[in-house]
Amino acid sequence: MVTTAVTGRLQVSVIVPARNEEACLTDCLQSLTTQSGVAFEIIVVDDHSIDRTREIAMSFPGVGVLEAGPLPDGWTGKNNAVTTGAGAARGEWLLFTDADTVHLPGSLAAALKEAQENGAELLSYSPEQIAATFWEMATLPVVFAELARQYSPSKVSDPNSSVAAANGQYILIRRETYEAVGGHAAIAGNILEDVALARAVKSSGRKIRFRYGANAVRTRMYRNYRQLRDGWTKNLTLLFPSPGWLALRIFAWWAFAWLALSLGIVSVATRYWDTALCILPWAFLVIRINRAHFGIRMTGIAVAFGPLMFAYLLLRSKRAHASGNVTWKGRTYGPKDSPAHEVISHTPTPAGRLS
Repeated sequence: MVTTAVTGRLQVSVIVPARNEEACLTDCLQSLTTQSGVAFEIIVVDDHSIDRTREIAMSFPGVGVLEAGPLPDGWTGKNNAVTTGAGAARGEWLLFTDADTVHLPGSLAAALKEAQENGAELLSYSPEQIAATFWEMATLPVVFAELARQYSPSKVSDPNSSVAAANGQYILIRRETYEAVGGHAAIAGNILEDVALARAVKSSGRKIRFRYGANAVRTRMYRNYRQLRDGWTKNLTLLFPSPGWLALRIFAWWAFAWLALSLGIVSVATRYWDTALCILPWAFLVIRINRAHFGIRMTGIAVAFGPLMFAYLLLRSKRAHASGNVTWKGRTYGPKDSPAHEVISHTPTPAGRLS
């Protein structure tokens, strides 16, 4: 099961939960199996996929493939899958990473070194976000700019700050720390498991390091509008304390900016001072959204159209959680502490079998 480039003790267990990930799992595993400079193993946990996910995982020699057991009452699918992987892992550190990630050469060894040199018990990267469709380009810069405001990496990494966060696409955590805080089993029903795990680690007095990690990992989270809509519906109201007010504020600024631009166009021939003032709302939006790590083209698209989409997704997320009807990857999660149920049928397989 071990893929390793360095002899000696097993340093890192890479755990990849995968549910219907045939579109991206090959690229992920190719980038992981070619890592060097550290002794590691890779464990893919097939979370009842009905596509070629398991077949793809098993096509990589040395990669361990586990089957997640039936979903227990009150658990989310991802928490169930990663707990299965952690139970079989043998490394001193655990890297939880999603199947839609691609890891740059040497990034695993560099991340381990970074965590150790900074005394961090949990290191999390916010990956470089790849966008191809209009919806991705319009929405992602706004979402990640607001996340950067709510969960400032400098505050998250500051032991004296109570702010805690992590990105579930890349969480490297010392095994001893993971077990001490109860792992994902302690947050089994939490849809926002990455932030919940980070809060558990930080509240225990252990250090977190969180930063933008474009030099280590990249991802394309969603490949069409429906995935983007459902994914952020699942998360947004949990990420922001007052989603309704945030939606109202950012929509108001966006609407005001378009109104100001219209007035500016009318007055451009005669009142240059009024025209200059009409540009100010756009400057505010550019500054606000530019804190996310996207290029000029995507930032421009996001400034023009993103706030409307972000406000809609915030309200949609708030409504879905209030009604207890949050759907993701074929599962619908009801109110807190109620069991998830499948809306896509599958044939469960025995839990914990390693191939």
